[in-house]
Amino acid sequence: MSTGKSIVVVFKTDGMGISDEQPLKEKLAMTFLTLTNQMDPLPEVICFYTDGVKLACEGSPVLNELITLEQIGVRLILCQTCLNTFELIDKVRVGIVGGMGDIITAMWQADNVIMV
Repeated sequence: MSTGKSIVVVFKTDGMGISDEQPLKEKLAMTFLTLTNQMDPLPEVICFYTDGVKLACEGSPVLNELITLEQIGVRLILCQTCLNTFELIDKVRVGIVGGMGDIITAMWQADNVIMV
């Protein structure tokens, strides 16, 4: 089913969607990432900025899903400025710490950018 198009997914919150219900946001992110692991094509890159960086850090409820995605070749890029702001740089457990330039490059090179 591969379309040959490159896809970038962007997480800008510590879950999925905009809600005060954190368990709901985390459940939706878990479902999204679990199903994404089974998709063809896979996203080429998943970017994380603002509160989204928390998903790739120690204690994240979706850490295993992100580790699996990285192991099967999906690049995970985390915003260094955001990690430093939240004092999470030492708690990163998956992905690479990059700058906004890396995130912009991934977005500009993609055929589709999906904001979740």
